[in-house]
Amino acid sequence: MGTNFYDEKYKCKHCGQDSALDPQYHIGKRSAAGLYCWDCGITLGKRGEVGVHYSESGWYDKCQKCGKSPIKESLGEGAAGRELGFNKSSYKKKKGVASCSSFRWAMTKKQYKKIKKIVDEYGRKYTKKEFEKMLEECPIQYYNMIGEEFS
Repeated sequence: MGTNFYDEKYKCKHCGQDSALDPQYHIGKRSAAGLYCWDCGITLGKRGEVGVHYSESGWYDKCQKCGKSPIKESLGEGAAGRELGFNKSSYKKKKGVASCSSFRWAMTKKQYKKIKKIVDEYGRKYTKKEFEKMLEECPIQYYNMIGEEFS
């Protein structure tokens, strides 16, 4: 479960084929990443940031640094609800222990800077400012797939 983001120019002008997975156009993918202490800047995943997308990793009941427990979030408020289309609230950095998203980059920051308009896999368009606001909900960011095709 996640949402892919692309340079709006991702349709090949020469052959008309969709080239979205090409790292030249694929910016990356946002995915729900479980509970995160926004105050301490740490995941509640027992294997840390590398394990948040593996169900066997397990989760702590409270923040291991400050001891705060998770707040209750409905599908209309949380990261999983965002991926499922239920959370339509404006993007914001959270407080306390709440859900978060991760973002896996497909392109370098240098490539990203050249992009003018962004579109997600559902056809929703974003300005750079809107996209960067969305990234505030993604405190976990991965750079290990840059230059590779993934979905």
